[in-house]
Amino acid sequence: MINSKIFDINFNNPLVLASGILGVHAEYFKTLEKNNVGGITTKSISLDPRKGHKNPIMFNDNHGFMNAVGLSNAGIDKSIEMIKHAKQIVKTPIIASIFGGNVEEFGELAKLISEAKPDIIEANISCPNVKKEFKLFGANAEDAAAITNVVKNNTKIPVVIKLTPNVTDIKPIAKSVEQAGADGITAINTLAGMRIDINAKMPILTNKFGGLSGKGIFPVAIKNVYEIYKTVNIPIIGTGGITTGKDAIEMLMAGASLLGVGTAVYYEGVKVFTKINLEIEEWMTNNGYSNIKEIIGVAHE
Repeated sequence: MINSKIFDINFNNPLVLASGILGVHAEYFKTLEKNNVGGITTKSISLDPRKGHKNPIMFNDNHGFMNAVGLSNAGIDKSIEMIKHAKQIVKTPIIASIFGGNVEEFGELAKLISEAKPDIIEANISCPNVKKEFKLFGANAEDAAAITNVVKNNTKIPVVIKLTPNVTDIKPIAKSVEQAGADGITAINTLAGMRIDINAKMPILTNKFGGLSGKGIFPVAIKNVYEIYKTVNIPIIGTGGITTGKDAIEMLMAGASLLGVGTAVYYEGVKVFTKINLEIEEWMTNNGYSNIKEIIGVAHE
């Protein structure tokens, strides 16, 4: 049985579309549902619409996938309408990702997005490619706790905090958001990186810096999830470089309860969710496991 349950919310399987991967619309949620996605995370939502950074905003080679989209989104009003519509046409749990420029904005966003009744709210305090515009609240424990506190005080919906790997030690930050009332943690966001066009003699991305995702960051994600699991007693959505059932099992063993899948969708399309789920089921059958819960955190025993 590969269904998962956190916060009394049932997920048909542990695979969740990570935030920012697809410019998803309500109608496309149905396509994702038919392709065995367990949960859907929206693009990160701000109070006002954002165009994001100018092209080029993406770069891909054998080192990994790098982006500096700049958190483009339709803004809170249209996002509320979209989520309300999506809730009418799909049964798959929806996670609404939000981000703001200061503590007050996070509170206002949490209050407003709650009108749409997403199943979970994810506070994105860790995007690495908008530092000029937004403070990286996930970089220290005090800021992370402040955001957690204000979001929790403005909603009754379960709240998960998305943490950054771009810190010296993620453990005290994870502990701080748990103590501030977070219901769960998403880990990790992308790694900060940069590439240079040697012919043009300039950075490839217009923003200069971007977030690195894909297979290359998987070991970093595993390490962070493993350390967070040792530190807190709240569920973790393990995200970063998952492309196969083996990866999924490894992330579960590190301590994740749900699994964020992102860049793999770029490479393989939405069918990747069916593929990974089948590989999880096959591994569980071959190794004598009957329930996902039996795997979570076993690498710590």
